[in-house]
Amino acid sequence: MLSIKKYAAIDIGSNAVRLLISNIIEQKGRPVQFKKNSLVRVPIRLGADVFVKGKISKENTQRILDTMLAFKLLMKSHKVVKYKACATSAMRESTNGKQIVDLVLEQSGISIDVIGGEEEAAIIAATDLNSYIDPNKTYLYVDVGGGSTEFTVFDQGKSVASKSFKIGTVRLLNDMVKNEAWQELREWIASNALGFDKISVIGSGGNINKIFKISGKSMGKPLSYFYMSSYYNKLQSYSYEERITELDLNQDRADVIIPAMRIYLSAMKWSGAKNIYVPKIGLADGVIKSIYFDTVSSNTQ
Repeated sequence: MLSIKKYAAIDIGSNAVRLLISNIIEQKGRPVQFKKNSLVRVPIRLGADVFVKGKISKENTQRILDTMLAFKLLMKSHKVVKYKACATSAMRESTNGKQIVDLVLEQSGISIDVIGGEEEAAIIAATDLNSYIDPNKTYLYVDVGGGSTEFTVFDQGKSVASKSFKIGTVRLLNDMVKNEAWQELREWIASNALGFDKISVIGSGGNINKIFKISGKSMGKPLSYFYMSSYYNKLQSYSYEERITELDLNQDRADVIIPAMRIYLSAMKWSGAKNIYVPKIGLADGVIKSIYFDTVSSNTQ
């Protein structure tokens, strides 16, 4: 017997807001399959408001409301049976974040769960990486966002350490990351990742996905530290406008891609990793899986 249901995850990040709709395919005697059906991304960049002024502007409040109403209609059209909406560091740190969460609930019926950095890291770490990683190897998983970056060390297929750092692309663009934060990250990597003989980085986030696509590599093949540092230097040699016109980057990607590469390269350098794997997964994928497994466990109790 084959059963296909649609679940959705809304990820309200510091750089963009995403709606991921996935098919949950269940067949007796086979493991459940999660298949991406649709992904909609709106670059609202809440972090540019919050990290500089401490609150989300009137304009972006309206954009969030419009986006949530649009997502509600899309989920209805897709016949989504379950969804979860999560907001990360920008909404978490905004002085009017709770007010906006209440407004969204009142106007669209969408309930937003504002999650902490450690919870964000845990959701991402719980994403099933078995199809992407070798269970006998060690990996440093790096999920770069606009407001924070989540780091998880996987050894023998299991998460052994996980931490969220307030080092994100939008913060870096606004020159809001102090040297102490980089030093803290370096020390965390030294104490949690350097004890292993050989380590590779797994990268997630829109920027590394774009870099991987540009590289032309086939899925499952890693990008080398040499490729990453060469491309980082290339990006820096172009102006913001040239990155849009000559490198064909979207305007909301053309600026944040450079700080994102700085984070990935720092993680590779400090952990001694020669390669970075890009499985195209992130918070929204983790949320979809958490909805499914929570549903399964509540049905079996």
